[in-house]
Amino acid sequence: MSEDRPTLPPVRLHPEAELARDALAAPLFARAVKLARWASPDTRVGAGGELVEEQLPLAAAELALGVADGVEDEQDAAAFASEAWRTAVDTGLVDVTDPVDPDAPDAHGTAAPGEALAVLAGGSPQDVLGLWLEAFETAFADATAPVLDDLGALLGEDGEIDFGALDWDPQQESDFLEGVLGNLYLLSVADGGSGDGLVPLPALAASMIVPDDMGEPTDDVLEQVSDAMMRLDDQFRVLEPVGLVEYTPVDEALLAEEPEEGGGALEPDEEDVSRYGMVRLTPLGLYGVRARMLEAGVDAPAVGDLADKGADVLLDKIAYFPELAGRAETEQWLARREPVEAARELLAAARGTDPGAPLRRLRCQQGLSLVGDTAEPSVRAVLDDPELGGLARVWLAERGAAQVPAPPEEMVFWLAVDTIAAQLDAAGETPELEELVVGLVGRHTGFFDSAWRVEHPATAGVLEAMGRLHPEKKVAKEAKKAAFKARSRG
Repeated sequence: MSEDRPTLPPVRLHPEAELARDALAAPLFARAVKLARWASPDTRVGAGGELVEEQLPLAAAELALGVADGVEDEQDAAAFASEAWRTAVDTGLVDVTDPVDPDAPDAHGTAAPGEALAVLAGGSPQDVLGLWLEAFETAFADATAPVLDDLGALLGEDGEIDFGALDWDPQQESDFLEGVLGNLYLLSVADGGSGDGLVPLPALAASMIVPDDMGEPTDDVLEQVSDAMMRLDDQFRVLEPVGLVEYTPVDEALLAEEPEEGGGALEPDEEDVSRYGMVRLTPLGLYGVRARMLEAGVDAPAVGDLADKGADVLLDKIAYFPELAGRAETEQWLARREPVEAARELLAAARGTDPGAPLRRLRCQQGLSLVGDTAEPSVRAVLDDPELGGLARVWLAERGAAQVPAPPEEMVFWLAVDTIAAQLDAAGETPELEELVVGLVGRHTGFFDSAWRVEHPATAGVLEAMGRLHPEKKVAKEAKKAAFKARSRG
């Protein structure tokens, strides 16, 4: 098995123009834009760029938020306005000037629309997404900030917050949320790369807490999962307005329910897991989390990354992609090329005797299945090639082409070894491969008498695997003997 497998499956991202529209429609970002347009030289800000208290009602009135937005009173409205203003400042949608005299009793700075605001009117989708990523960073920082329930108790003699008394480690909090978003990303892209499925909050919390090798979780672990769920509930409520996630919060009625004796505080009820929170990354969220991963140096491929690469890079990179993602990547690669030239490039890149060559040829064969009949000249050109002649005959036969020469016996057995070697590399000894092995042996009398003579680097290893896979002891023993002969010959 190759050591060059990608860290993550490839994600299928929506077009950038569509993602940019999603970014502009995200509630928090849209509010930040609205306040940036509202800002004027009369807008007064504090030393940190925040709106002074007297300005908050005006900003809230500009946003015109109601119950449908989660605003129930003036305090909520002011909090929403403050959050949107901070996002506008952090993203450069608003420029602030410092107070002329910071020590004056009524010292304040002023604000005005920033240069970044013009980007939204005349910039590219990439420019818009760049600004949205900065808004995401602000939301991420808010989500990992400490909860200050009793601010007075945390103030030191100098009037500053004593973070040491908070039981809060900023790096630990950031790493935890990074890990959660990474796991959510992986769960989202694992099945085809589109991220359509909702993930139960208990499962996401457990992925961060419960060790992989643990059987039945202990009460202590369940309590930790419960605590993690509540942390995530708060954090996803913060991240949802920026458009990162679609989130159904934890049912607050659960918090009033008494836990069963010996159970975790919020041990999930399998019959209604949605009450414990459901989350998924939006298409914009997939884009945003991937951007953070790439910045951190994580290998997070996206479908379409290889469209302008050579066939050798394509076949190497898609070797371990999930089937749907590999097909989508190949389709985008083919869309940029004429069928005859595309087939010629794929076939040339599939040659080789290195350990990865069998899987390259399998991916080549799958790629050729997506090419139209006009590629036939390129395929016929390799009929006599000992490495490619077998798959070329398969391609022609599947299309009902005329005058397809019968393969020599040595080519038949070489292709069988090559195909099994590719399947072993791709997925290991699966039930599907067992079926293939049984079928091959059943169709060819004296299969192993010929197979051990095949001049292929993987012959011995393939025969040993066939011995492990075949359910009949007699046949399995023949395979192992053939493997020994192949090794002795080499």
